[in-house]
Amino acid sequence: MKVQSSEYLKANKALYKELLDKLLNTYEYASILAADSVGKVYSVSKSGINMREDDLYTQRGFVVKVYNDGSFAEYSGSKISKEEIDVIVDTIAKRLVTLEAKREKNTYKVPEDEKVSFSKSTDYEISPFEFGDKKIVERITEIQKKGLAYDERILDFYCSLQFQKYSKLFLSKNKDLEQNVMWTCGAVAAMSLKGEEVKQAYTPFSVLGGVELLDRIEEHVEDTCKVAIELIDSVPLPPGEYDCICSPETTGMIVHEAFGHGVEMDMFVKDRALAKYNVGEYVASPLVTMHDGNAIDDTSTYFFDDEGTLSNDTIIIDKGILVTGMSDLQSALALGTKPTGNGKRQSVERKAYTRMTNTYFEPGKDKLEDMIASIKDGLFLEMPCSGMEDPKNWGIQCMVTLAREIKDGKFTGKIYSPIVLTGYVPDLLKSISMMSDELHHCGSGMCGKGYKEWVKVSDGGPYIKARIRLG
Repeated sequence: MKVQSSEYLKANKALYKELLDKLLNTYEYASILAADSVGKVYSVSKSGINMREDDLYTQRGFVVKVYNDGSFAEYSGSKISKEEIDVIVDTIAKRLVTLEAKREKNTYKVPEDEKVSFSKSTDYEISPFEFGDKKIVERITEIQKKGLAYDERILDFYCSLQFQKYSKLFLSKNKDLEQNVMWTCGAVAAMSLKGEEVKQAYTPFSVLGGVELLDRIEEHVEDTCKVAIELIDSVPLPPGEYDCICSPETTGMIVHEAFGHGVEMDMFVKDRALAKYNVGEYVASPLVTMHDGNAIDDTSTYFFDDEGTLSNDTIIIDKGILVTGMSDLQSALALGTKPTGNGKRQSVERKAYTRMTNTYFEPGKDKLEDMIASIKDGLFLEMPCSGMEDPKNWGIQCMVTLAREIKDGKFTGKIYSPIVLTGYVPDLLKSISMMSDELHHCGSGMCGKGYKEWVKVSDGGPYIKARIRLG
Protein backbone atom coordinates (compact mmCIF):
# COMPACT_ATOMS: atom_id res chain seq x y z
CA MET A 1 0.00 0.00 0.00
CA LYS A 2 1.07 3.58 -0.63
CA VAL A 3 1.62 6.16 2.11
CA GLN A 4 -1.18 8.71 1.94
CA SER A 5 -0.82 12.46 1.45
CA SER A 6 -1.20 14.90 4.34
CA GLU A 7 -4.64 16.47 4.61
CA TYR A 8 -3.03 19.38 6.46
CA LEU A 9 -0.68 20.18 3.58
CA LYS A 10 -3.51 19.78 1.06
CA ALA A 11 -5.61 22.27 3.01
CA ASN A 12 -2.83 24.86 3.11
CA LYS A 13 -1.27 24.41 -0.34
CA ALA A 14 -3.21 27.33 -1.85
CA LEU A 15 -1.86 29.63 0.87
CA TYR A 16 1.72 28.46 0.29
CA LYS A 17 1.26 29.19 -3.42
CA GLU A 18 -0.16 32.63 -2.71
CA LEU A 19 2.85 33.42 -0.53
CA LEU A 20 5.21 32.09 -3.20
CA ASP A 21 3.61 34.24 -5.92
CA LYS A 22 4.04 37.38 -3.81
CA LEU A 23 7.70 36.58 -3.21
CA LEU A 24 8.36 35.89 -6.90
CA ASN A 25 7.01 39.34 -7.74
CA THR A 26 10.04 40.75 -5.91
CA TYR A 27 12.82 38.15 -5.85
CA GLU A 28 14.84 36.29 -8.45
CA TYR A 29 14.15 32.99 -6.73
CA ALA A 30 11.82 31.83 -3.98
CA SER A 31 10.87 28.43 -2.63
CA ILE A 32 8.72 26.95 0.12
CA LEU A 33 9.23 23.63 1.88
CA ALA A 34 6.20 22.55 3.95
CA ALA A 35 6.25 19.50 6.20
CA ASP A 36 3.77 17.47 8.23
CA SER A 37 5.08 14.47 10.13
CA VAL A 38 4.34 12.26 13.11
CA GLY A 39 6.49 9.66 14.81
CA LYS A 40 6.28 7.48 17.88
CA VAL A 41 8.74 5.52 20.00
CA TYR A 42 7.95 2.34 21.96
CA SER A 43 10.24 0.34 24.24
CA VAL A 44 10.03 -2.30 26.95
CA SER A 45 12.53 -3.73 29.44
CA LYS A 46 12.52 -4.75 33.10
CA SER A 47 12.37 -1.07 34.01
CA GLY A 48 8.98 -0.75 32.33
CA ILE A 49 7.11 0.21 29.17
CA ASN A 50 7.66 3.50 27.37
CA MET A 51 5.40 4.91 24.66
CA ARG A 52 5.57 8.50 23.45
CA GLU A 53 5.19 10.76 20.48
CA ASP A 54 8.71 11.79 19.52
CA ASP A 55 9.43 15.52 19.15
CA LEU A 56 12.23 14.85 16.68
CA TYR A 57 9.89 12.97 14.36
CA THR A 58 6.76 15.11 14.81
CA GLN A 59 6.40 18.55 13.26
CA ARG A 60 4.19 20.84 11.20
CA GLY A 61 5.46 23.94 9.51
CA PHE A 62 7.19 25.51 6.56
CA VAL A 63 10.39 27.30 5.58
CA VAL A 64 10.68 29.99 2.92
CA LYS A 65 13.93 30.71 1.09
CA VAL A 66 14.60 33.65 -1.24
CA TYR A 67 17.64 34.78 -3.25
CA ASN A 68 18.15 38.37 -4.34
CA ASP A 69 21.18 40.19 -5.72
CA GLY A 70 23.71 37.78 -4.23
CA SER A 71 22.05 37.34 -0.85
CA PHE A 72 19.60 34.79 0.49
CA ALA A 73 17.29 34.73 3.46
CA GLU A 74 15.05 32.18 5.16
CA TYR A 75 11.89 32.37 7.24
CA SER A 76 10.25 29.48 9.07
CA GLY A 77 6.87 29.23 10.71
CA SER A 78 4.49 26.68 12.19
CA LYS A 79 1.23 28.12 10.83
CA ILE A 80 0.14 30.09 7.80
CA SER A 81 -2.93 32.22 7.08
CA LYS A 82 -3.94 34.94 4.63
CA GLU A 83 -3.35 37.56 7.32
CA GLU A 84 0.21 36.35 7.94
CA ILE A 85 1.36 36.32 4.31
CA ASP A 86 2.14 40.06 4.15
CA VAL A 87 3.89 39.86 7.53
CA ILE A 88 6.11 37.05 6.24
CA VAL A 89 6.97 38.97 3.05
CA ASP A 90 7.83 42.08 5.08
CA THR A 91 9.98 40.11 7.53
CA ILE A 92 11.99 38.53 4.72
CA ALA A 93 12.54 41.95 3.08
CA LYS A 94 13.92 43.37 6.33
CA ARG A 95 16.28 40.40 6.75
CA LEU A 96 17.67 40.89 3.26
CA VAL A 97 18.27 44.60 3.89
CA THR A 98 20.24 43.71 7.01
CA LEU A 99 22.26 41.04 5.17
CA GLU A 100 23.05 43.28 2.21
CA ALA A 101 24.23 46.06 4.54
CA LYS A 102 26.85 43.67 5.95
CA ARG A 103 27.96 42.24 2.62
CA GLU A 104 30.70 43.85 0.53
CA LYS A 105 29.97 42.02 -2.73
CA ASN A 106 27.60 39.53 -4.28
CA THR A 107 28.43 36.00 -3.16
CA TYR A 108 25.52 33.68 -4.01
CA LYS A 109 24.26 32.69 -7.43
CA VAL A 110 20.57 32.04 -8.02
CA PRO A 111 19.81 28.29 -7.99
CA GLU A 112 18.73 26.55 -11.16
CA ASP A 113 15.00 25.82 -11.11
CA GLU A 114 14.25 22.90 -13.39
CA LYS A 115 10.59 22.49 -14.34
CA VAL A 116 9.28 19.33 -12.65
CA SER A 117 6.08 18.27 -10.92
CA PHE A 118 5.14 15.03 -9.20
CA SER A 119 3.51 13.39 -6.18
CA LYS A 120 5.19 10.18 -5.01
CA SER A 121 4.79 7.82 -2.06
CA THR A 122 6.67 4.89 -0.58
CA ASP A 123 5.06 1.53 0.23
CA TYR A 124 4.20 -0.29 3.44
CA GLU A 125 2.53 -3.57 4.40
CA ILE A 126 1.14 -2.88 7.89
CA SER A 127 0.34 0.66 9.03
CA PRO A 128 1.35 1.48 12.64
CA PHE A 129 -1.72 3.70 12.84
CA GLU A 130 -4.07 0.85 11.92
CA PHE A 131 -2.16 -1.75 13.94
CA GLY A 132 -2.45 0.57 16.96
CA ASP A 133 -0.46 1.42 20.06
CA LYS A 134 -1.93 -1.42 22.12
CA LYS A 135 -0.94 -4.16 19.67
CA ILE A 136 2.53 -2.69 19.18
CA VAL A 137 3.15 -2.67 22.93
CA GLU A 138 1.79 -6.21 23.22
CA ARG A 139 4.11 -7.47 20.46
CA ILE A 140 7.30 -5.88 21.80
CA THR A 141 6.38 -7.13 25.30
CA GLU A 142 6.04 -10.67 23.94
CA ILE A 143 9.43 -10.30 22.25
CA GLN A 144 10.98 -9.00 25.49
CA LYS A 145 9.60 -11.94 27.49
CA LYS A 146 10.98 -14.37 24.91
CA GLY A 147 14.42 -12.85 25.39
CA LEU A 148 14.26 -13.02 29.18
CA ALA A 149 13.26 -16.69 29.02
CA TYR A 150 16.20 -17.67 26.80
CA ASP A 151 18.68 -18.22 29.65
CA GLU A 152 18.82 -17.44 33.36
CA ARG A 153 22.06 -15.54 32.74
CA ILE A 154 20.16 -12.90 30.74
CA LEU A 155 19.83 -10.07 33.26
CA ASP A 156 17.54 -7.93 31.13
CA PHE A 157 16.20 -7.82 27.62
CA TYR A 158 15.18 -4.68 25.78
CA CYS A 159 12.98 -4.31 22.71
CA SER A 160 12.16 -1.08 20.92
CA LEU A 161 10.20 0.09 17.88
CA GLN A 162 9.89 3.54 16.34
CA PHE A 163 8.36 4.92 13.18
CA GLN A 164 7.84 8.14 11.29
CA LYS A 165 5.33 9.03 8.60
CA TYR A 166 6.08 12.33 6.88
CA SER A 167 4.71 14.35 4.00
CA LYS A 168 6.53 17.23 2.36
CA LEU A 169 5.70 19.80 -0.31
CA PHE A 170 8.30 21.79 -2.22
CA LEU A 171 7.15 24.75 -4.29
CA SER A 172 9.12 27.16 -6.46
CA LYS A 173 8.43 28.95 -9.75
CA ASN A 174 8.98 25.74 -11.72
CA LYS A 175 8.65 22.97 -9.12
CA ASP A 176 5.59 21.46 -7.50
CA LEU A 177 6.77 18.37 -5.60
CA GLU A 178 5.08 16.17 -3.04
CA GLN A 179 6.43 13.12 -1.19
CA ASN A 180 4.92 10.83 1.42
CA VAL A 181 7.27 8.48 3.23
CA MET A 182 7.06 5.99 6.09
CA TRP A 183 9.93 4.19 7.78
CA THR A 184 10.08 1.91 10.82
CA CYS A 185 13.07 0.75 12.82
CA GLY A 186 13.67 -1.17 16.01
CA ALA A 187 16.20 -3.06 18.08
CA VAL A 188 16.68 -5.81 20.63
CA ALA A 189 19.39 -5.87 23.27
CA ALA A 190 20.29 -8.69 25.66
CA MET A 191 22.31 -7.98 28.82
CA SER A 192 24.46 -10.52 30.66
CA LEU A 193 26.82 -10.19 33.62
CA LYS A 194 30.56 -10.80 33.69
CA GLY A 195 31.80 -10.19 37.24
CA GLU A 196 30.66 -6.66 37.93
CA GLU A 197 30.58 -5.75 34.24
CA VAL A 198 27.38 -5.88 32.20
CA LYS A 199 27.84 -7.17 28.66
CA GLN A 200 25.35 -6.26 25.94
CA ALA A 201 24.53 -7.73 22.55
CA TYR A 202 22.55 -5.37 20.34
CA THR A 203 20.79 -6.06 17.03
CA PRO A 204 19.14 -3.22 15.03
CA PHE A 205 16.50 -3.45 12.28
CA SER A 206 14.92 -1.10 9.77
CA VAL A 207 12.55 -1.01 6.83
CA LEU A 208 11.15 1.57 4.45
CA GLY A 209 7.65 0.58 5.46
CA GLY A 210 5.52 -0.20 8.50
CA VAL A 211 5.30 -2.47 11.52
CA GLU A 212 5.70 -5.60 9.43
CA LEU A 213 9.24 -5.17 10.78
CA LEU A 214 8.10 -6.75 14.08
CA ASP A 215 8.24 -10.23 12.55
CA ARG A 216 11.90 -9.77 11.58
CA ILE A 217 12.75 -8.43 15.03
CA GLU A 218 11.25 -11.48 16.72
CA GLU A 219 13.23 -13.85 14.48
CA HIS A 220 16.53 -12.56 15.92
CA VAL A 221 15.82 -12.76 19.66
CA GLU A 222 17.70 -16.04 20.18
CA ASP A 223 20.69 -14.93 18.08
CA THR A 224 21.07 -11.79 20.17
CA CYS A 225 20.75 -13.65 23.48
CA LYS A 226 23.31 -16.21 22.35
CA VAL A 227 25.89 -13.48 21.72
CA ALA A 228 25.18 -11.91 25.13
CA ILE A 229 25.95 -15.26 26.78
CA GLU A 230 29.09 -15.71 24.67
CA LEU A 231 30.32 -12.29 25.82
CA ILE A 232 30.52 -13.59 29.39
CA ASP A 233 33.66 -15.49 28.37
CA SER A 234 35.19 -12.66 26.31
CA VAL A 235 38.66 -11.31 27.05
CA PRO A 236 40.44 -8.03 26.20
CA LEU A 237 42.13 -7.87 22.79
CA PRO A 238 45.90 -7.25 22.64
CA PRO A 239 46.38 -4.05 20.58
CA GLY A 240 47.81 -4.47 17.10
CA GLU A 241 47.12 -4.76 13.39
CA TYR A 242 44.99 -7.72 12.35
CA ASP A 243 43.63 -9.32 9.21
CA CYS A 244 39.88 -8.90 9.72
CA ILE A 245 36.58 -9.92 8.24
CA CYS A 246 34.01 -7.21 8.95
CA SER A 247 30.31 -8.01 9.15
CA PRO A 248 28.11 -5.87 6.84
CA GLU A 249 27.03 -3.79 9.86
CA THR A 250 30.68 -3.09 10.67
CA THR A 251 31.35 -2.30 7.01
CA GLY A 252 28.43 0.15 7.16
CA MET A 253 29.95 1.90 10.17
CA ILE A 254 33.26 2.24 8.28
CA VAL A 255 31.41 3.59 5.23
CA HIS A 256 29.56 6.14 7.34
CA GLU A 257 32.21 7.23 9.81
CA ALA A 258 35.45 6.62 7.92
CA PHE A 259 34.42 8.04 4.61
CA GLY A 260 30.85 9.34 4.52
CA HIS A 261 31.43 12.37 6.75
CA GLY A 262 34.69 13.09 4.99
CA VAL A 263 32.97 13.73 1.66
CA GLU A 264 30.16 15.99 2.90
CA MET A 265 30.95 18.97 0.73
CA ASP A 266 29.92 21.69 3.17
CA MET A 267 33.21 20.60 4.80
CA PHE A 268 34.92 21.31 1.45
CA VAL A 269 33.60 24.88 1.55
CA LYS A 270 35.03 25.33 5.05
CA ASP A 271 38.29 23.57 4.09
CA ARG A 272 37.75 21.00 6.83
CA ALA A 273 38.08 17.80 4.80
CA LEU A 274 41.14 16.18 3.23
CA ALA A 275 38.90 14.58 0.61
CA LYS A 276 38.63 17.97 -1.10
CA TYR A 277 42.23 17.59 -2.28
CA ASN A 278 41.97 13.95 -3.33
CA VAL A 279 39.21 13.96 -5.95
CA GLY A 280 40.45 11.90 -8.87
CA GLU A 281 42.92 10.00 -6.68
CA TYR A 282 42.97 6.43 -5.38
CA VAL A 283 41.68 6.53 -1.81
CA ALA A 284 40.62 2.88 -1.55
CA SER A 285 41.21 -0.55 -2.99
CA PRO A 286 40.11 -0.97 -6.63
CA LEU A 287 37.51 -3.39 -5.21
CA VAL A 288 35.67 -0.50 -3.54
CA THR A 289 32.76 1.35 -5.14
CA MET A 290 30.74 3.55 -2.79
CA HIS A 291 27.24 4.95 -3.32
CA ASP A 292 25.00 7.44 -1.58
CA GLY A 293 21.35 8.03 -2.49
CA ASN A 294 18.37 5.99 -3.57
CA ALA A 295 19.99 3.04 -5.34
CA ILE A 296 18.85 1.04 -2.30
CA ASP A 297 15.78 1.77 -0.19
CA ASP A 298 15.93 2.21 3.57
CA THR A 299 14.92 4.75 6.19
CA SER A 300 16.74 7.64 4.49
CA THR A 301 15.03 7.19 1.12
CA TYR A 302 13.21 10.21 -0.31
CA PHE A 303 12.27 11.59 -3.70
CA PHE A 304 13.63 15.11 -3.15
CA ASP A 305 15.71 16.71 -0.44
CA ASP A 306 14.78 19.66 1.77
CA GLU A 307 15.98 22.15 -0.84
CA GLY A 308 13.96 20.68 -3.70
CA THR A 309 16.84 18.80 -5.35
CA LEU A 310 15.73 15.46 -6.73
CA SER A 311 17.30 12.39 -5.13
CA ASN A 312 20.13 10.67 -6.96
CA ASP A 313 22.37 7.64 -6.97
CA THR A 314 25.70 9.38 -6.37
CA ILE A 315 28.84 7.30 -6.91
CA ILE A 316 31.39 8.65 -4.42
CA ILE A 317 34.19 6.13 -5.02
CA ASP A 318 34.45 4.28 -8.34
CA LYS A 319 36.76 1.25 -8.22
CA GLY A 320 38.94 2.91 -5.59
CA ILE A 321 39.02 6.41 -7.11
CA LEU A 322 37.32 9.31 -5.31
CA VAL A 323 34.94 10.71 -7.94
CA THR A 324 32.97 13.32 -6.02
CA GLY A 325 31.48 14.22 -2.69
CA MET A 326 27.85 14.75 -1.72
CA SER A 327 26.39 18.22 -1.34
CA ASP A 328 23.48 20.40 -0.36
CA LEU A 329 22.39 23.25 -2.63
CA GLN A 330 24.26 26.01 -0.80
CA SER A 331 27.58 24.13 -0.82
CA ALA A 332 27.18 23.31 -4.52
CA LEU A 333 26.56 26.99 -5.32
CA ALA A 334 29.68 27.98 -3.37
CA LEU A 335 31.83 25.30 -5.05
CA GLY A 336 30.39 25.67 -8.54
CA THR A 337 29.24 22.04 -8.61
CA LYS A 338 25.91 20.33 -9.10
CA PRO A 339 23.91 19.57 -5.91
CA THR A 340 23.53 15.85 -5.27
CA GLY A 341 20.26 15.92 -3.30
CA ASN A 342 21.84 15.72 0.17
CA GLY A 343 20.42 18.90 1.72
CA LYS A 344 18.60 17.77 4.87
CA ARG A 345 17.08 19.66 7.79
CA GLN A 346 16.39 18.31 11.26
CA SER A 347 13.19 20.34 11.02
CA VAL A 348 11.83 23.36 9.16
CA GLU A 349 13.25 25.45 12.01
CA ARG A 350 16.80 24.32 11.20
CA LYS A 351 19.33 25.05 8.48
CA ALA A 352 19.90 22.56 5.66
CA TYR A 353 23.28 20.83 5.79
CA THR A 354 24.99 18.26 3.59
CA ARG A 355 23.94 14.92 5.05
CA MET A 356 24.26 11.29 4.06
CA THR A 357 21.24 9.26 2.94
CA ASN A 358 21.59 5.53 2.12
CA THR A 359 25.38 5.11 1.99
CA TYR A 360 27.07 1.80 1.18
CA PHE A 361 29.82 -0.16 -0.55
CA GLU A 362 28.84 -2.26 -3.55
CA PRO A 363 29.17 -6.03 -3.04
CA GLY A 364 32.07 -7.90 -4.60
CA LYS A 365 32.41 -11.43 -5.97
CA ASP A 366 33.82 -13.40 -3.03
CA LYS A 367 32.03 -15.99 -0.93
CA LEU A 368 32.06 -15.45 2.83
CA GLU A 369 33.34 -18.99 3.48
CA ASP A 370 36.31 -18.34 1.17
CA MET A 371 37.06 -15.07 2.94
CA ILE A 372 37.12 -16.76 6.34
CA ALA A 373 39.24 -19.62 4.97
CA SER A 374 41.80 -17.08 3.71
CA ILE A 375 42.55 -15.82 7.26
CA LYS A 376 45.69 -17.41 8.72
CA ASP A 377 45.54 -15.54 12.02
CA GLY A 378 42.89 -12.87 12.39
CA LEU A 379 39.48 -11.78 13.58
CA PHE A 380 35.82 -11.56 12.58
CA LEU A 381 34.34 -8.20 13.71
CA GLU A 382 30.64 -7.83 14.43
CA MET A 383 28.06 -5.71 16.26
CA PRO A 384 29.39 -2.15 15.83
CA CYS A 385 28.49 0.28 18.63
CA SER A 386 29.56 3.81 17.77
CA GLY A 387 32.05 5.82 15.79
CA MET A 388 33.83 9.15 15.44
CA GLU A 389 35.53 10.63 12.42
CA ASP A 390 38.06 13.38 11.73
CA PRO A 391 37.50 14.54 8.11
CA LYS A 392 40.29 17.10 8.33
CA ASN A 393 42.92 14.46 9.08
CA TRP A 394 41.11 11.34 7.84
CA GLY A 395 41.26 9.63 11.19
CA ILE A 396 38.70 7.15 12.53
CA GLN A 397 37.82 5.69 15.91
CA CYS A 398 34.99 3.19 16.20
CA MET A 399 33.73 0.74 18.81
CA VAL A 400 32.80 -2.86 17.98
CA THR A 401 31.17 -5.21 20.48
CA LEU A 402 33.12 -8.36 19.71
CA ALA A 403 35.80 -10.02 17.63
CA ARG A 404 35.84 -13.77 16.97
CA GLU A 405 39.28 -15.33 16.63
CA ILE A 406 40.14 -17.12 13.36
CA LYS A 407 43.11 -19.48 13.07
CA ASP A 408 44.00 -21.28 9.84
CA GLY A 409 40.67 -20.35 8.30
CA LYS A 410 38.51 -21.60 11.17
CA PHE A 411 36.84 -20.04 14.21
CA THR A 412 38.55 -21.09 17.46
CA GLY A 413 35.63 -20.12 19.71
CA LYS A 414 37.66 -17.41 21.47
CA ILE A 415 35.95 -14.03 21.73
CA TYR A 416 37.44 -10.61 22.43
CA SER A 417 35.45 -7.63 23.71
CA PRO A 418 35.22 -4.65 23.54
CA ILE A 419 37.11 -3.64 20.39
CA VAL A 420 38.39 -0.20 19.38
CA LEU A 421 38.95 0.26 15.64
CA THR A 422 41.31 3.09 14.69
CA GLY A 423 43.53 4.21 11.84
CA TYR A 424 44.08 6.42 8.80
CA VAL A 425 41.10 6.06 6.49
CA PRO A 426 42.89 5.59 3.12
CA ASP A 427 45.19 2.97 4.69
CA LEU A 428 42.18 1.01 5.91
CA LEU A 429 40.25 1.28 2.63
CA LYS A 430 43.28 0.48 0.46
CA SER A 431 43.89 -2.67 2.51
CA ILE A 432 40.55 -4.21 1.47
CA SER A 433 41.43 -7.39 -0.41
CA MET A 434 38.13 -9.29 -0.56
CA MET A 435 34.45 -8.32 -0.66
CA SER A 436 31.53 -10.71 -0.42
CA ASP A 437 28.77 -11.03 -2.98
CA GLU A 438 26.16 -10.20 -0.32
CA LEU A 439 24.82 -6.71 0.42
CA HIS A 440 23.16 -5.81 3.73
CA HIS A 441 22.12 -2.41 5.03
CA CYS A 442 20.34 -0.92 8.02
CA GLY A 443 18.89 2.47 8.93
CA SER A 444 18.13 2.10 12.61
CA GLY A 445 20.18 5.08 13.79
CA MET A 446 20.29 8.84 13.60
CA CYS A 447 23.26 10.93 12.51
CA GLY A 448 24.24 14.20 14.12
CA LYS A 449 26.21 17.07 12.65
CA GLY A 450 28.53 18.16 15.43
CA TYR A 451 26.43 16.41 18.09
CA LYS A 452 23.27 18.14 16.88
CA GLU A 453 21.11 18.43 13.73
CA TRP A 454 19.83 14.85 13.91
CA VAL A 455 18.59 13.20 10.71
CA LYS A 456 17.84 9.65 9.58
CA VAL A 457 20.52 7.76 7.69
CA SER A 458 21.25 4.20 6.65
CA ASP A 459 24.49 2.45 5.75
CA GLY A 460 25.83 -0.95 4.86
CA GLY A 461 27.78 -3.07 2.43
CA PRO A 462 29.17 -6.57 2.02
CA TYR A 463 31.50 -8.54 4.25
CA ILE A 464 35.00 -7.15 3.69
CA LYS A 465 38.49 -8.45 4.39
CA ALA A 466 40.94 -5.72 5.45
CA ARG A 467 44.02 -5.03 7.54
CA ILE A 468 42.84 -3.00 10.55
CA ARG A 469 44.44 -1.47 13.64
CA LEU A 470 42.56 -2.67 16.74
CA GLY A 471 42.83 -2.21 20.47
